Amino acid sequence: MSKIQRHLRIDLKGAPAVFLWGPRKTGKTTLLRTQFPQAKLYDLLKTDLKTTLLLHPERLREEVLGQKPKIVIIDEVQKVPALLDEVHWCLENTKTKFILCGSSARKVRHGSANLLGGRAWRFELFPLTTSEIKNIDLNRALNHGVLPKHYLEKHPERSLKSYILDYINEEIHAEALVRNIPAFSNFLEMVALGHGQLINYATMGRDCGVDGKTVREYYQILEDTLLGHTLEPWRKTKKRRLIETAKFYLFDVGIVRALKGMHIIQPGTVEFGHSFEHFLIEEIRAYLSYKEKGAPLSFWKTSTGLEVDLIVGHLDLALEFKATSRIRKEELKGLLALNEEHHVKQSIIVCLAEETRKLENNILILPWKVFCQKLWRDELI
Repeated sequence: MSKIQRHLRIDLKGAPAVFLWGPRKTGKTTLLRTQFPQAKLYDLLKTDLKTTLLLHPERLREEVLGQKPKIVIIDEVQKVPALLDEVHWCLENTKTKFILCGSSARKVRHGSANLLGGRAWRFELFPLTTSEIKNIDLNRALNHGVLPKHYLEKHPERSLKSYILDYINEEIHAEALVRNIPAFSNFLEMVALGHGQLINYATMGRDCGVDGKTVREYYQILEDTLLGHTLEPWRKTKKRRLIETAKFYLFDVGIVRALKGMHIIQPGTVEFGHSFEHFLIEEIRAYLSYKEKGAPLSFWKTSTGLEVDLIVGHLDLALEFKATSRIRKEELKGLLALNEEHHVKQSIIVCLAEETRKLENNILILPWKVFCQKLWRDELI
């Protein structure tokens, strides 16, 4: 893991403080220790330190005044939200800069915690990307996931299983985010089974034994704890009736496999195709965040079943992901229909082909590695 050069660079030159958010095990602490080796670190995973600061948050202010560190890192800041008031005071009265790191923004955002008056910049760390892994192995990525530890392990099954248990115990149970832990655990399994499909709150609620409102709250918890994200449908239509229900994706392909039961994903299967699409959607999300592009993501689906997997921006890029080396004419229908109704700047099929091709209808076929290379060279978006 230490040999992997991460793409994200935390810039403190123009801000007195930054928030660094990211799912558990993405490597936030390692990244910060590497980029800021001289910073004073408060690791709130240490029970004694966490307890002390819960009882006496003013201890932070006193130590900053006494030691005058240039940079302070507070790791897992969401565990002691009261520290944000002390950080705010220090920003107003000292020259110390702060990096506030965490795996859940829920308590900070929903618990009326001090958000530093908008003075802190936000960064997010994602799992590994193709720009960070040399000679990435697609089969390995889809089966192990791309959290650093999991991708590098020879047999990550135990780590993947423990990740889910730790998430439920430390992010959900310990933080008292839900009352019915068994129902939430069932919900997580159902999310994996319906991964990347249209969300049906009522059906999900019946399967989990809770109502639709609770299911919506559970999905929000997944977003707030950075375990997943919603992909909204494209809603601007000219003539075709569109589906207006969102999809939901967990943040890592390996976590989906763990929740589904750990079977190996084989090339040529439907599951491989779903994982291939998921892997590339997360790659694009990481790219947009690291490059600070700010382009919205959506999908296009009509009531008759025509679909385009991903739209980047306002029709700047339309993407179809196909885990095959041969593209058939019927697989172009979604992109052709979207182009017929709207002006799309670029239409691309990302697949397992070995060569780049451009079809007569201006649809570009790109091998997935070529697509990722062009993406990180800023040639597509």
